[in-house]
Amino acid sequence: MALDYHDSYLGQLRKLVGKRKLISIGARAVLQKPDLSILFIKRSDNGDWALPAGSLELDESILECVKREVWEETGLTVEKAQPFAVYSEPRFAYSTAYGDPYQMFRLVFLVQAWSGELQTHTDETVDARFFAPNALPDLAELYRETLRDLEAYRRNGQFILK
Repeated sequence: MALDYHDSYLGQLRKLVGKRKLISIGARAVLQKPDLSILFIKRSDNGDWALPAGSLELDESILECVKREVWEETGLTVEKAQPFAVYSEPRFAYSTAYGDPYQMFRLVFLVQAWSGELQTHTDETVDARFFAPNALPDLAELYRETLRDLEAYRRNGQFILK
């Protein structure tokens, strides 16, 4: 079962600092099949399509974070993952579903192997499915940028730092 935001590290920290902007450290995952289709989840909190992602919890590694987030949002178990990008620029500042401001620091992983059966409904998602690259759902620019960065990483093998 997913940890409620208010019980999470970020939620607890938020109680202490109020509406002050925080840095949110976390992970994002790209799961892509050999046919190049990509897994997106439809979030239950705002109805947006997104890549599986979330914040790091206390006493957790960043690899454990990406594994937990993928499992919580899709029911899939990450077997092998390779980081390919970090997003930390000030332009990556947002608000939570609760209206709390934060600047993200996200390590983005290409999940190279996973197991299990895709769950389309979880505590955090109302849908989850693979989309062909030419038939993506309505996405925030952040996720389109992530996919462009993955292609750049594959072309030149250079880790993306933003």
